[in-house]
Amino acid sequence: MNPGENGRIDLHAHTNESDGTLTPEELVQLAREKGLRALAITDHDTFRGYEAARGPAQQAGVELVCGIELNTKMGLEGPHQGRSVHLLAYFPNGGPSESFAGWLEHERAERRDRNDRLATKLQKQGIPITLEEVEARGRSLAGRPHFARLLVEKGYARNVEEAFGKYLGEGASCFVARQSKTAEEVIGVVRSAGGVPVIAHPIRLDLPREPERELLLAYREAGLVGLEIIHSEQGPELQAHYRQLAEELDLVPSGGSDFHGAVKPNVQLGSGIEGNVRVPYSFLEGLRQANADRVSS
Repeated sequence: MNPGENGRIDLHAHTNESDGTLTPEELVQLAREKGLRALAITDHDTFRGYEAARGPAQQAGVELVCGIELNTKMGLEGPHQGRSVHLLAYFPNGGPSESFAGWLEHERAERRDRNDRLATKLQKQGIPITLEEVEARGRSLAGRPHFARLLVEKGYARNVEEAFGKYLGEGASCFVARQSKTAEEVIGVVRSAGGVPVIAHPIRLDLPREPERELLLAYREAGLVGLEIIHSEQGPELQAHYRQLAEELDLVPSGGSDFHGAVKPNVQLGSGIEGNVRVPYSFLEGLRQANADRVSS
């Protein structure tokens, strides 16, 4: 199948350089098999997967987009203050700046500190999991999914979902929050680096409609460019809602499956859950245009 024949793309996918299970080369091959015209690798806090995939993508005829997923928090006053907000940053017309790479290195150091505190908290509950074990699985980008797999392997949880519910998720017994920057701060960092900031899976903001709109409006005023209106966790009604919201707030639409491989076996690259993800190539063109407009302004 010609990768460009149907014009479908996926702007949200992970490799084993963060919390996915496929290598960058395997992910590119899967994108080719799925007939995707373009693929964005959006690993957490690293561009290593993207860099490793550049050669294979060129050989496979798959257009590769530079992206990254960053963890931030709500900074507004009120009951939702401090809640996690995931931000996708795209560099659709080239790679990030050196200043952004330096900022990212600091964020990785903070992630490792959180992991160390999480391992200590588990140990205090009698669960023998060490930071070294976690990093053997996730390397420098180890995170809670790697803790979850260890908990399953050691018999402390039946599956990853239970591991998060009992030990790792917000409100669970061993949860340790990262000292994340606010979404407004990170939006500014991404814009300064020449990137396009997009709110990922807005369903996870878990807000009523009006507070959700007010929050996104505040982020747009802080420099937010796009909204992930298509995502595996967002069915047709939610996709329609977020499409309308993006139009009202003048945000560029984006979309992707949030593919992780075996970690999320029901989520398929390019098509999501039971085909609920179909992202047109025009979304990538919109991101590129938004990036070009900023550079030329």
